[in-house]
Amino acid sequence: MVLELRQQLKLTQQLIMTPQLQMAIKLLQLTRLELLNAINQELEENPTLEEEILEVAIEEKLDKQTENNSAEVPDTKEVTIEEKIRDDVDWSNYIDEYNSSGRIHSETEKKESPNFESFVARKESLREHLLWQLLMTSPTEDEEKIGSIITGNLDKDGYLDASVEDIVAMSGVDTEKVEEILTLLQTFDPIGVCARDLSECLLIQARHLGLDDTIVTQIIKKHLNHLENKNYRAIAKSLKITIEDVITAINVIKSLEPKPGRQFTDEEPQYINPDVFVSKVEDEFIIWVNDDGMPRLHVNNFYKNAIRDGKNFSREAKEYIQEKIRSATWLIRSIHQRQKTIYRVMESILKFQRDFFEKGISYLKPLVLRDVAEDIGMHESTISRVTTNKYAHTPRGIFELKYFFNSSIQRFHGEAIASASVQDKIKQIIESENPKRPYSDDKISQLLKEENIRIARRTVAKYREIMRVLPSNKRKQF
Repeated sequence: MVLELRQQLKLTQQLIMTPQLQMAIKLLQLTRLELLNAINQELEENPTLEEEILEVAIEEKLDKQTENNSAEVPDTKEVTIEEKIRDDVDWSNYIDEYNSSGRIHSETEKKESPNFESFVARKESLREHLLWQLLMTSPTEDEEKIGSIITGNLDKDGYLDASVEDIVAMSGVDTEKVEEILTLLQTFDPIGVCARDLSECLLIQARHLGLDDTIVTQIIKKHLNHLENKNYRAIAKSLKITIEDVITAINVIKSLEPKPGRQFTDEEPQYINPDVFVSKVEDEFIIWVNDDGMPRLHVNNFYKNAIRDGKNFSREAKEYIQEKIRSATWLIRSIHQRQKTIYRVMESILKFQRDFFEKGISYLKPLVLRDVAEDIGMHESTISRVTTNKYAHTPRGIFELKYFFNSSIQRFHGEAIASASVQDKIKQIIESENPKRPYSDDKISQLLKEENIRIARRTVAKYREIMRVLPSNKRKQF
């Protein structure tokens, strides 16, 4: 066997992810808020990247106008002040008083002045609200410790997550004392808090209303399952009362709060800032990308000129500046490409779904990513990134771009219909039903067949669950 070295030329193709392509893909899938954060971070880290300030152009324009005006106005004699400065003025005290922001405070006033952080509004938590009520009862050290442990183990709905045994182990106090403090906390505002389950929560509220040992409490204790399924006849038969009495008691139970801690939630509303706007002007739709609040970036001229003029820099400094200039340039191009891509995708969606924008959800057509990708000459993965967490403000409301992509539902005759349109039709059928005799899923399927929509009962059930609509037995009203 002979071993030898040999050179061979081979031509192959492979996909290489350049840094510029990686940045473009990364920015494309970011939300608007995430994009702003990425830009601000790059502005902090990259000295060659700057934000354009529009005031500069305005000031230059004003300077030119001033020069033109000054050329037309004749020269005037300069006004001089010949008054002499007095020598008896205490200038040191005058300057100190002039530089102060207001009246001079003494050291005592400075110490007593409130901290500005105390003016910041903050919503009171459920735990703080309960502990404040507990402190009003002048508790002992052990009682305060137990109360702190109990309130610290409440979930967002106000239910107790820990058992009495766990609280006893954490506090080192006997079970009787823990039960006493827990019962006390359950009487605090909001009523029903610190309960261990739904039944106990409702019983605490019923007891507070003076309904102890009534039909209301009997239903809560023994017939919550029948109440959930609206099996009122079984409740009436078990308690040996009339249906009217059952309905009266159930109306009282409906007025109780199953989640007493919800009013103290610290969740802040998330407002949607659309990425693109679509408006109708006469008979045409106009699209424009939302640039409000988006900084206008450019590369610092000082560094560009320094590299171009070949100033004396060390090799490391020159490589650093060149790398940062490349990074800034790629970022600016990637942002422009992102905005351009969003515009093209929205333009294609508008072309496919024009009937929706003009007439409403009933005219939404089936659409998949491949349709838009082929229309604008891009890959499906790119369309997926563009439409994820991007929102459009339209005459019909604010929608995520993915909303316009729907699977198709076949009809008996004619073109297919979008699944979102079918869901809207199901919603309309349920809203128009008789509350005393609600439609079953099978009946809804039959009604849709009468409208030339072929859909199975299980598909109706799936869409109903997506829309968070209860089944017919739980929608029934007496």
